[in-house]
Parts: sequence; C-alpha cells; structure tokens
Amino acid sequence: MELRYLRYFVAVASARHFTRAAENLGISQPPLSQQIQKLEREIGTPLFKRMARGVEMTEAGAAFYQDACHILALTDSAIERVHSIARGEAGAINIGFSCAVTFHPMVLSLLQRYRQHFPNVRLNPREEHIQDILDSLRNRTIDIAFIRLPCDLNDEFDGEILTNEAFQLVLPAGHPLSAQTCIALDQLKQEPLIIFPRELCPGLYDLIVRTCYLSGYQPKLNPLAPHLTATINMVATGFGVTFVPQSMSCIQNSSVSYHDTTTPHLTTQIAVIWRRHDRSVTLMHMIQLLHQQQSLTAGQGNQTEFCDSS
Repeated sequence: MELRYLRYFVAVASARHFTRAAENLGISQPPLSQQIQKLEREIGTPLFKRMARGVEMTEAGAAFYQDACHILALTDSAIERVHSIARGEAGAINIGFSCAVTFHPMVLSLLQRYRQHFPNVRLNPREEHIQDILDSLRNRTIDIAFIRLPCDLNDEFDGEILTNEAFQLVLPAGHPLSAQTCIALDQLKQEPLIIFPRELCPGLYDLIVRTCYLSGYQPKLNPLAPHLTATINMVATGFGVTFVPQSMSCIQNSSVSYHDTTTPHLTTQIAVIWRRHDRSVTLMHMIQLLHQQQSLTAGQGNQTEFCDSS
C-alpha cells in the first residue's frame, strides 16, 4: 500500500467531502475519488458512505482512520529525524578524552557550547589511554578526541591546538618547601616522584622525567600511580611529590599544596584530533565551534597538522 493512499484517505476523512479534500491536497476531485476507490478495493471493504452533500466514514473506515493517522505521524517523524541527522542537529558524536583533559575549563566550555547549539545531539564521552584513543579513532568507535601533547601522531589525523597548560608541583602538607609559591626543581633533591606508567602516555611521561633531570632534579620514580588523577591522593598519603596540569589544582585536598615551578619547559598542550577527511556534519559543527572559541580567546590555538614524529 502506498503512503499517498493513506494521505488521500485522511484528507477526505478530515474534510468529509471529496471536493474540499481535493482542494486541500492541490489536486482535482476525479483522480482523488479514483484513488480512494483503489484503496477500498485493495483493503476489500468500503471506507466511506457516499452522501448527497459529502461522505461519512464507515465503521471500518473510522478504525482505519486512527491507524492511518498514526502511520503518517510516524512517517513524518522519521523523515524529520533523518533530515535533522543530515543537518547535524540530531544523532550522536562519540568523544574520547585522555590524561585528565576534562579538568580544563576550555574543554568544558567547548562541550557546553556544543550542547547549547545542538541539544538533540547525544554526546557519548569515554576516557581512555592515548594509544586506545588512537585505535578507537582508526576503528571509528570515536569521532573526535581531546588529548595531551606531546604525543606521536601521524597523518591519519587532523587536529588543532586548543590551549597550552603549565604543570604545577604537588607537595604533601608540611613539606619543607610548601611555604614557597614558586619552586625550582633542583630544590627537590632526590624526592620520590609519583608518576603514572609510561605506557599510559609515553610523550607526557618522557616530558616530565626529562625536564626533571635537565633541571637538576634526579627523582626516584617509585611508586607508580595507576593514572594521572591518582597521583594527588598518593602525594596526600606521603608517597612523594608529583606534577599535574594546572587545571587539576581544582581538586581540593587539605593534605596537599600546589606550586608553580621556575622551569618554562614543563608545559603541555591540549589538542583536538579527528580522522583526516572525515566530514560528518556533527563533527564539522564541533570543529566550527572550536574555531569560534579560539577566536574568542585571542588565538590561543592555531590550526595544526600533526605529523609522525617518531
């Protein structure tokens, strides 16, 4: 059965008159009458009682009318949903996060603006280690990712720098240096350094350790924390000291203190990456909002092509 038969039937049933229904549909009356007759033959029962001044639905017609209206409403809804997805106004976008990037206000601001502009697009977040994120991008199980640099990336991906972020030193309460606002790393002597396993984020691990040694701090690299956010609690319990991105200082713990360092090299960048040549509309909307945010923050990030630096 063709959908146009249902639309013709509902139009006649609503107007209770063939001529008026034809006018509402923008067609002539004889073809409309013929289509209704074909529908009745296909169903096998009359749907209308023909009257001198119009029509009335039969009992079967009244029952069919309810179902026809429901079917047409579902059809219209399905068509509109498809159009919304095609415009990037509905659907879903899968987002990967690595290395505690969700603490940074610029990441949160971008996601909030996306939700405000596209409230019917479902955001599916997942936090993974960097290698898992790259694999998920390749396998198309995520669409876009927020990561921390340095990280070895090749020309499979496009990306842009969202912001730069300095690291801060985290000391346990009562540490001899805790009264200082800014600390030189060589003041730490051989203080145990709490750090995450290298395989979780090799580029970030190497940056921290290399900067420590170049600054005259030769840390003991034990114990290891299961992930970056766990390092703060381990400092609080007296295992040693650690470095975390500045945005993580929002984690309030009376057993630790946060301090700037004198080294300019202990800095990370938050980047947004996606598959090269991916032009899905939902993704393009996210990138467009990213560009707008960069303009609003006076060019904190510029479009960057990532190349394999391994």
